[in-house]
Amino acid sequence: MNFIQKTILAGVGGCMTLTLIGGGSGRNFPDNNVKNGGTTSTIDGAKPTIVFFMTDQQRWDAIGINNPHIKTPNLDRLARQGILFNQATCQAPMCTPSRNSMMLGLYPSQLGIRSNGSHALSDANLPCDPLPERLRKAGYQTAGFGKTHWGITDQPISTRGFETRVVGAKEVGRETGARYQDDEDPGGLAAYRKEVAGYGPGEEGVDGYMGKSSEVADRDHRDGWVAEKCLEFLDKDMDPARPLFLFLSFLKPHAGLNVPKRFVDLYNINDIPDTEQPPWSEESNTHLAYGNTINKFQTNRYLAWRQAWTKMTPPDRRRTTLYYYANCSWLDDYFGQVLAKLEKAGRLTNALIVFTSDHGEMLGERNYRFTKYCLYESSVRVPVLLSGSVIPVALRGTIDNRSAELVDLYPTIVKSAGVNQQLISPGLDLLSDQRHNGSFCEYHDSGAPAWMWRTKKWKLILFSDQTPGFSKSNEEPFKGELYDLENDPHEWKNLYNSDKHRKIREQLKTELLTHLARTFAGYPTGKG
Repeated sequence: MNFIQKTILAGVGGCMTLTLIGGGSGRNFPDNNVKNGGTTSTIDGAKPTIVFFMTDQQRWDAIGINNPHIKTPNLDRLARQGILFNQATCQAPMCTPSRNSMMLGLYPSQLGIRSNGSHALSDANLPCDPLPERLRKAGYQTAGFGKTHWGITDQPISTRGFETRVVGAKEVGRETGARYQDDEDPGGLAAYRKEVAGYGPGEEGVDGYMGKSSEVADRDHRDGWVAEKCLEFLDKDMDPARPLFLFLSFLKPHAGLNVPKRFVDLYNINDIPDTEQPPWSEESNTHLAYGNTINKFQTNRYLAWRQAWTKMTPPDRRRTTLYYYANCSWLDDYFGQVLAKLEKAGRLTNALIVFTSDHGEMLGERNYRFTKYCLYESSVRVPVLLSGSVIPVALRGTIDNRSAELVDLYPTIVKSAGVNQQLISPGLDLLSDQRHNGSFCEYHDSGAPAWMWRTKKWKLILFSDQTPGFSKSNEEPFKGELYDLENDPHEWKNLYNSDKHRKIREQLKTELLTHLARTFAGYPTGKG
């Protein structure tokens, strides 16, 4: 039976929607910690089509299936036909280490890529094949559209396994042999850049987060141009003789929040909730408070956000959330268009469809803080969906609350394709019964390490206020945070020094340090 049995194009609010028959309403998922009974299915032993959808900085709750205020009909329908991993986290709350980790199946510290400013690996020094190269060697036609963000290297890098490669704008990363909007549509890119000229570094300044209805044509946006090239590929260049690996990765909903008007018009400002704020005005004894004393760029940007948002009226503050949601709706619409073309071409009868984001977005929480760069829930939790005909029937439309990680996607995808991994990795196959005891994330952008160990109920953060090579021998080498996520989902009450919670604190510390010792003892030594 086809994964998508019927495609209905509906012009609701100008948004193309893709209806997947047999998915149910999607609002009342069973809250299962399911064991994945059955095996992934294939058609006559053929390798499945693998579709990998990705966004940048999309919160775990920025999909409609988790949040009734946001409209993402295509992702919601994929969830109703698949598994939603509702406790998934990234490996680092910033782009470059998170994406390298995901594409190589190893933690940031195993790769030595711990921040956006880290020096990245050249092709010759990669410890294993990146995901697209692994699939290309297995006979897949590999086509990658949009951001990978490998980082800065001494030598030019290849497309790392993508036979067809469209990056978008050169500022996102340069790969030898890739196509760029700068070269093929410089006028459109110039129009986009003119609109966001005052948005600040990374488009994350005050104006970038205040947002607006964009006056630039969809195709002139970097994401719009990449999406068009992806759709053109599906019309003209798919190889019917080979299985397909399609990667489509957008730059948004990362700020700037300049969004096509028809998606802004899907929302009513009166329906958008206010962002709850903590009962205290300043961070105290947290890894974020320490970062505020060290990282002057991040601190000054935060102070600018806080000054601006404190002066806004509640409706004006809610408008930022509206634009962020509208960005998610726009990208969801492109995912629907891609799925419709794949279904029409018969490429979804045997398919694995993946959706995720590289990290979350604080979106004004903790006294008007935006972007990521911390280990709190809105920054580290990510949406992870596995859908398609390879999902066992019994698991379609379920929520899995195991501790999942982005590093799990590499083994999950290659095993679904019938391909062996090259290295022992920390990731686990999400379509198996394997389980982590907790999820791990690391943060190194403040000059000293911070590590997270998280279960569904508890979160531990250990951090140092001493940079490498400097030690105050008379002081405690690590400080900590402990949160009861079930009773304190905002992480406003740090229980680390509570005598009542000493036992769980020490248990989580032991689990974290054991995880670090075991994982980093498996540091890759070669391609193997």
